[in-house]
Amino acid sequence: MDDRAHTSTQSFRETPPESKTAGRDLRIDICRGIALWWIFVDHIPNNIGSWLTPRNYGFSDAAEIFMFLSGVTCALAYGRARQREGWSGMIGRSLRRGWDIYSAFLLLTLACVVLVYLAGSDDLADASNTRILLDNPGATLAHAAILQYRPVNTDVLPVFVIFHVLFAPLLWLLLRAPNAVLGASLLLYAIAHIFGWTVAAWPSGVWFFNPLAWQLLIVLGAWCVIEGWKFRPWLTSSPLLVLAALYLLFSLALAQGWSIGPLVPQNPVFPLDKSNLSPIRLLHFVALAIVVLRFIPQNWGALSNPALSCARWCGENSLPIYCLGVLLALASHLTLLDVSEGLAMQVAVSLAGVLMLIVVARLLNAISVKRERQSAWAQSIERVPPVR
Repeated sequence: MDDRAHTSTQSFRETPPESKTAGRDLRIDICRGIALWWIFVDHIPNNIGSWLTPRNYGFSDAAEIFMFLSGVTCALAYGRARQREGWSGMIGRSLRRGWDIYSAFLLLTLACVVLVYLAGSDDLADASNTRILLDNPGATLAHAAILQYRPVNTDVLPVFVIFHVLFAPLLWLLLRAPNAVLGASLLLYAIAHIFGWTVAAWPSGVWFFNPLAWQLLIVLGAWCVIEGWKFRPWLTSSPLLVLAALYLLFSLALAQGWSIGPLVPQNPVFPLDKSNLSPIRLLHFVALAIVVLRFIPQNWGALSNPALSCARWCGENSLPIYCLGVLLALASHLTLLDVSEGLAMQVAVSLAGVLMLIVVARLLNAISVKRERQSAWAQSIERVPPVR
């Protein structure tokens, strides 16, 4: 979760000749922004708007997209930092970013419990996993500080804290043996599934996003930046595209069968386990990525249209927009509980929430641009020689 990463396709290792002059890849921030919209909509329980997200049309959902793209942006941002500032500068940046996400997680935890307390809704307290914080704040905050307690929908932030803090050694290994690192990541993923390895949470249970499994998507995203271009001809080949399309159609048919009733037994091959990133979810995301890579080129003209520009603003500010989305999802849930659970209200809160995310992202971009201009102006003044 690295905001405002200049998502150039230029790799910081040996890159193919054609990528060395390539510009900013708008697809990364746009896809992150759309994923943030989908995540917000999916976080509202029993919401008709979730039928506009991938969750009901296959095995994977927006979480896989967001996690993979975070690996991509981390590799790009920290790779450039290593080039400019060396390893010490890059490590400092990754630790500061990890601290930013950790601070955001703690503030979001407090904001969630304040919202639930002010709402005075027992149902919302239970649904948001904040009742224990209201009843036993001391112990709960202590466990939140060590990332063992998390309100609902905040689970991904502790995972990003760990990955940002550990990204420096991961990058060091990827630059030297990228394929071996990807193989080790895949092996850890397999071992976590075979032996049921998880990370404990408090007061009971395990992390919803098991980092031992979800690390594979982070590593895969970083690997694609460093080494993936060598495999692009194979990834965009017609036989692989046909296999990907067939798998997507198979998952669509099965997901629709599950949604309309017990016509098809759920999880006939592997459990559809999001917490541990089940293999069929992973394969579905890979198939979807292959199709997108083939049919949405980097220079596609529609990437600059206004609607996708709104998504790009959100993608460029992923951390604050994600946190805001969690709070808006709680507020939307409260609205549905207290006002109406009708379809019209579900549509209204979904649209209002997405529009609010866009407005806030645009304001954050405007503030950032203003700061950059002021900084550039101050530097230009400092360079002006004194009048003698």
